[in-house]
Amino acid sequence: MRRLRRENLRELFWEARLRVEDLIVPIFVDETAKEKKEISSMPDYYRIPLDLVTKEVEECMDLGLRSFILFGIPKKKDEIGSEAYNDHGVVQRAIRMIKENFPKAVVITDVCLCEYTTHGHCGIVKGNEILNDETLEILGKIALSHAKAGADIVAPSGMMDGMVSAIRSALDREGFQNTLIMSYSAKFASNFYSPFREAAESGYKFGDRKSYQMDFHNSNEAMREIELDILEGADIVMVKPALAYLDIIRRVKDSFNIPLTAYNVSGEYSMTKAAIKMGWLSKDIIYEILTAIKRAGADLIITYHAKEIAQII
Repeated sequence: MRRLRRENLRELFWEARLRVEDLIVPIFVDETAKEKKEISSMPDYYRIPLDLVTKEVEECMDLGLRSFILFGIPKKKDEIGSEAYNDHGVVQRAIRMIKENFPKAVVITDVCLCEYTTHGHCGIVKGNEILNDETLEILGKIALSHAKAGADIVAPSGMMDGMVSAIRSALDREGFQNTLIMSYSAKFASNFYSPFREAAESGYKFGDRKSYQMDFHNSNEAMREIELDILEGADIVMVKPALAYLDIIRRVKDSFNIPLTAYNVSGEYSMTKAAIKMGWLSKDIIYEILTAIKRAGADLIITYHAKEIAQII
């Protein structure tokens, strides 16, 4: 076996190859910001004001990165997250700016309520209960507003039952049959999300999200979630988080013939950056982690490491 590992031959036999085209760049668009603001729990990552979004995209495009997922931080929040479907909202304006300047960029939008509600949950709240069916209509309105602004792909992340079907119906009724749905199909109630909640101002004010996000003890449940979303019309499915869920990624890829995205989430990013800063790990660990996610079966990877790894590969 060692004959295959000679220095000038090793690359010939790589079974998994990480490409720049595989990476999706998350962008936090902050309607309240006047300049780039570093996220304290995510070193070297920033909230971007609207007027700097195109500059950020241009820097990424120059590195070969062409796919972006947008998260909005609005000026105003309310109980139902109405700014999320405002046609002149922060994400809707960002989409238009990107598409006007970079028509070949792939714009993906997060479709959820947590960043836009005063309570921070991903659905309509009554008492201490997050209501499923009452949330679906609003998710359809959000997705439609994003599609009208020019989004190529909408990505519902709230783990509401029936969300893909509701969004597909809303898009099709208005003539957006070609807008893709990338569903956060197997999204686990994970401890790896904490830095994101600071980044997107999406922390919840009571309880937790375990009534709608998946229990991390379960694997078969993830397969049922994936199958349901495919039947409802998802074009792409997602496993989130990635690094501690490589077994789920592999099972999904082996079982379903559909494009698969893995989300290399904020906690994975932050602990990696911290270990590098302390000198406990070298920067090479980033490439190894992302390659492992690709090797497990992911076609696409959402990652905060996108810009730094693009300069390497």
